Amino acid sequence: MSGILRTEKLRVEFTSREFRHATKVALSGLDLEVRAGEIFGFLGPNGAGKTTTINVLLGFVTPKSGTAYLFGIDVRQPIARQRIGYLPEMTYYYKFLTAEELLRFYAKIFGLDRAEADKRIDRLFKLVDLEQARRRPLKTYSKGMQQRVGLAQALINDPDLLILDEPTSGLDPLGRMKVREIIQRVKSEGKTVFFSSHELGEVETICDRVVIINEGALKAEGRVADLVQKYQTRSLEQVFLKVVGYEPGNILAPVATGIPAA
Repeated sequence: MSGILRTEKLRVEFTSREFRHATKVALSGLDLEVRAGEIFGFLGPNGAGKTTTINVLLGFVTPKSGTAYLFGIDVRQPIARQRIGYLPEMTYYYKFLTAEELLRFYAKIFGLDRAEADKRIDRLFKLVDLEQARRRPLKTYSKGMQQRVGLAQALINDPDLLILDEPTSGLDPLGRMKVREIIQRVKSEGKTVFFSSHELGEVETICDRVVIINEGALKAEGRVADLVQKYQTRSLEQVFLKVVGYEPGNILAPVATGIPAA
């Protein structure tokens, strides 16, 4: 499989408003490669650099050095992003719109004519299992339904690469299962999925390969089964904790109070 998303020695720095405008390094020489047709899990603790990486890919942040490519084109060129769909962690849609009106709005943004928009919208509502709710206002949607209509809007331009930022965050088990089914269906259609998440169980179930980053640098990469074997653990969660250097404390230890025991 060929690489369709690639970063090379990506470095991003921000000037902190605290600590007398000190420089904060968000990414430190990050190298990634996502192959066509795979579901790729992008993992790391809060502050590891996941959102910064996505913002570089979307053209929202310019790296200090290094390069990022989509389909072999530098992400600083707008044409590089024509073949991607994006679902942010927090979706902000006009609640007075119906789901169908929302998709028609995005279809117009991508310049689809009415006949093509109708065809895609019908197919997407079927894909995300919202056919019966397509004319309901978004303000009546549950969290899970909002995530699914978000997936539909991310797919309206028929992208080859889908970038998902915490797509199952805050969902109940049924909602997570439905989103997982949609992602697997998208993969079966030949699309590539870049999946950033804290839900390690979901990632372990659905992803072909994963990377774990921490403090802006890549710490581990590979298939889940290979990582579990390499780090001699039983689950991706245990691999994650080892890689990021988590040392569990004894939270049940008695607190020193200065009062002698009875």
